[in-house]
Amino acid sequence: MTTAEDIMHPGAHWIPSHETLDRAAQLMRELDVGALPISDQNERLCGIITDRDIVVGCVAMGHDPSKVTCGEMAKGTPRWINADADVTDVLREMQGHQIRRLPVIKDKRLVGMISEADLAHHLSKDQLASWADKVYATQK
Repeated sequence: MTTAEDIMHPGAHWIPSHETLDRAAQLMRELDVGALPISDQNERLCGIITDRDIVVGCVAMGHDPSKVTCGEMAKGTPRWINADADVTDVLREMQGHQIRRLPVIKDKRLVGMISEADLAHHLSKDQLASWADKVYATQK
């Protein structure tokens, strides 16, 4: 059985909810990633911030990213998967919520992220096409 831990990119980093979006952008640049899980004061997942969120939800709206926190941008219920979950559960979670990145949790700690690139390296072409069709489908 292939698990979430088998296909994830290990070593994901949190950004605390009180950090500003400019700091999130700096950390994304340093880590060469496009998304960061957001943690609350107890290091629990409370959202995900993406580079697109910063640009479209802050900068393009005329807001100052040095004054808007990651927690303020976090919307909805964050999704995640257990490290020992089967890859079919990973796909189901991502497809069902039309998400492109999924934090991986083990023993209540962030251990990695699964992104489109990770899926592309581990899925067959047919599996990847099916995943993309469902994730990129127009939302109702």
